[in-house]
Amino acid sequence: MNISIAKPDDAPKILEVQKRAFAIEAQRYNNFSIRPIIETVDQYRMFFDMHTVLIIHQNEAIIGSVSVRLENGTTYLNRLIVEPSFHGKGFASRLIDAAVGYFPNCSRVELFTGCESFHNQAIYVHKGFTEFRRAELDGIEMIYMEKVIVR
Repeated sequence: MNISIAKPDDAPKILEVQKRAFAIEAQRYNNFSIRPIIETVDQYRMFFDMHTVLIIHQNEAIIGSVSVRLENGTTYLNRLIVEPSFHGKGFASRLIDAAVGYFPNCSRVELFTGCESFHNQAIYVHKGFTEFRRAELDGIEMIYMEKVIVR
């Protein structure tokens, strides 16, 4: 398994994995209109304009991804996904580690997850993230979490 920087040409494959991964969340919240489910390849390609997308792959198969962007010393981690058949094998953890370390001068990492996505929350807490606020997005209450980086 390798982690590398995705290219916009990877968007269709990433989007396929994203839709399968977020289908679980859509079912959990009975909300199938969340952005990661309904966005098109062209919309996802625009995501590359503001984010670096890291992918974890085995040979040519994309197993998961996460996006990162740096703003005012904070790394924003977004859309962590892993192919559902690979859940529970440490791929999310590896992607989080790669994302946290991507911008070596950041002082903080921020992300959000659904308030009922308990497994996701547990992974983030295990990685040192703590909740700092809640807000609604796409009709779902989100928990915003942060990790302060001490260098």
